[in-house]
Amino acid sequence: MEVEKRKIEIEKKDNDIIYSKAIKAGKRIYYLDVKKSRNEDLFLAITESKKKVVGSEDDVQVTYEKHKIFLYKEDFDKFVEGLQDVVSFIKNEQGEAPQREVKEYREKDTIVVEESENVESKETTPIEEVKPKSFFDKFKF
Repeated sequence: MEVEKRKIEIEKKDNDIIYSKAIKAGKRIYYLDVKKSRNEDLFLAITESKKKVVGSEDDVQVTYEKHKIFLYKEDFDKFVEGLQDVVSFIKNEQGEAPQREVKEYREKDTIVVEESENVESKETTPIEEVKPKSFFDKFKF
């Protein structure tokens, strides 16, 4: 019994996320999770999650297709160098990607960010600067 509990604790520790960043990009969400290996080294787990809707209006099934990549610290420099090279090539061939319109609003103490594609550049307020609106904001004093 103790051995099984210990194995579960070790497995749980292996899956603990130290730091995480979610990037919404259209119908996909990219999760960048920093995790700790068994030998205490940190590594990056990149997960792409794509929402799949199957069926008709009466019988809709929603699933999420996920793909993972594990990137270890000894490969960071080569990976970033390769990524920058490929991104530069694409930008040189096709130009910059159109900017997305970002709408931010508060919903029950949570900042919600909505994006829409192919919109000309607009000035947005960083999340840190979004202030909750009070009842008195609509009045000018």
